[in-house]
Amino acid sequence: MKPAIQNAKPSPRGVKQSKMLLTDLRHLIAEARQDVARQVNTTLVLLHWRMGKRILQDILKQKRAEYGEQIVATVAQQLSLEFGRGFSEKSLRRMIQFVEVFPDQQIVASLMRQLTWTHFLEIIPLEDDLKRDFYAEMCRMERWSVRTLRRRIDGMLFERTALSKKPDELIRHELDQLRTKDKLSPDLVFRDPYFLDFLGLKDRCLEKDIEDAIMRELENFILELGVGFTFVARQKRIQVDNDDYYLDLLFFHRVLRRLVAIDLKLGEFQPGDKGQMELYLRWLAKHEQQPGEEAPIGLILCAGQKREQIELLELEKSGIRVASYWTEMLPKKLLQRKLHEAIAHARERLALRGRLLTEGGKE
Repeated sequence: MKPAIQNAKPSPRGVKQSKMLLTDLRHLIAEARQDVARQVNTTLVLLHWRMGKRILQDILKQKRAEYGEQIVATVAQQLSLEFGRGFSEKSLRRMIQFVEVFPDQQIVASLMRQLTWTHFLEIIPLEDDLKRDFYAEMCRMERWSVRTLRRRIDGMLFERTALSKKPDELIRHELDQLRTKDKLSPDLVFRDPYFLDFLGLKDRCLEKDIEDAIMRELENFILELGVGFTFVARQKRIQVDNDDYYLDLLFFHRVLRRLVAIDLKLGEFQPGDKGQMELYLRWLAKHEQQPGEEAPIGLILCAGQKREQIELLELEKSGIRVASYWTEMLPKKLLQRKLHEAIAHARERLALRGRLLTEGGKE
């Protein structure tokens, strides 16, 4: 009889090599699956754009609205019979709308490297061209999931950015810079207000309570700040002569390549807060800024602010942003009204300032 063959017990080195091999093989499989998913998504997005374009060309050629209604319904019925779900009348109309709001195939090709068809379905219904392009480019740049995109749209991120308060031509210029050069400006990064409802703060609290709550919910706080923020320090000690000052929070923004100093205020913004933040920024520029970095920028988070006071102080010239924080979310309609009013007011002030400068130049 032949002796039974016993499996040799692997050596520690063999076990280690086996684990390394398994890790590498898992990585290769996951990478291949991701490549396949990307290719499928790219093909699907391009197919929907081309189908929308082809149907739209046919409808425009006939120049009859009733023909468009009939042909889309007829084609959808036939395609659904032949190819199954995904080609309903509603789906075909969405494809037509896709081409209408994104007529440039090159822009679509750039976006679909990061955006899935589900991303586009969230963006297409947005009525404002600038708002639509903002969400598309920020989604591409920051690689948002569909869930994050929905949350950003529902939270009116565009309306909360400093960019939304600018004239349309400046917004378009910034978005073009983002699309062609991946250039992210502070106006795209900073927002007002910030939603801090996740902190669970009560009506009566101290600045330290806010800071403590932020540290407990640091991940959610960074998500609200936006992609690119990295935590650096809490209560950063700043020594000037023989005096010690303490900056509440210090972050670094990887895309802007600059330190971001955050000062928390329990009450409304006061003019004296500007001088304090300027001191912090000058100190950081002298002692903490590294070669290749941009100048530090400051964010004063306060319970409220007065518009004219902020404008007169010209804080942006000092690299300072002021924003309110809300510890409770407003109903959506009220939120929309407040943000739209803030945008309209800011644009009116900019237009008035422009007219005054023009009239002053004529004199």
